[in-house]
Amino acid sequence: MTNDDLEDYLILRALDDPISETDLEAAAEQSGDALEELRDEGVGIRWVESEVLTNEDGQVTGTYCHYRAEDTAAVREHAERAGLPATRIDHKGDPLEGE
Repeated sequence: MTNDDLEDYLILRALDDPISETDLEAAAEQSGDALEELRDEGVGIRWVESEVLTNEDGQVTGTYCHYRAEDTAAVREHAERAGLPATRIDHKGDPLEGE
């Protein structure tokens, strides 16, 4: 499957309890391992970027992640294998124009 066959998805990963930066790094490693495993199985999925959400104390409360994938099932399977929440999965729309 080529990158052109993949669609853009935005995933909200809301955490029930805040985590530390160390926990976030461990989650990122688990995510990478799950991505590699899925691709080895022929699933079309690629990580593009993630934005970290924090509370007033600087604790990590979740992330918004941009992935390119063959479908939402691939995104959900990745989240399950990585042990990550996939609170909401949406297609990425066109960016807004502004300042």
